[in-house]
Amino acid sequence: MSAITEAVATGRTGDSAAARARLEDLWIEIGPLGDPLHRCALAHYLADLYDEAALALTWDIRALDAADALDDSRVREHHESLQIRGFYPSLHLNLADDYRRLGAFETADEHLTTAREYAGSLAGDGYGAGVLAGLENVAGAIAERSTRRLPTH
Repeated sequence: MSAITEAVATGRTGDSAAARARLEDLWIEIGPLGDPLHRCALAHYLADLYDEAALALTWDIRALDAADALDDSRVREHHESLQIRGFYPSLHLNLADDYRRLGAFETADEHLTTAREYAGSLAGDGYGAGVLAGLENVAGAIAERSTRRLPTH
């Protein structure tokens, strides 16, 4: 997880290409059947580093697939406060945004609905508030039938 975190930090400094390359290398190391917590985190962050919605979608699907292989005992090994339910609002939000950007508005709306169903699992912190704001932003873009990249992507 520390290598994933380091790569994400690189991306947040503006060096998306280096962050993508490092995360892709880590994906190869972890492998498609590796630890689902590592696969989920890596794929979730890697998706955000792609401007192309189809590539982001590929990684967001991988993140959701890995989350579905997790349970609370595994995520609590990483941090005692975590619950797998808390992952799903953000994972489905990202999928909703990917599908929206690809013009698949019905599928986007289905993932948005699922994200909202899990939203009660979010903590009342900055992260939770950010996901809730993202839900509203994507909902507005779906209603407008917009496929443009949102500034909050």
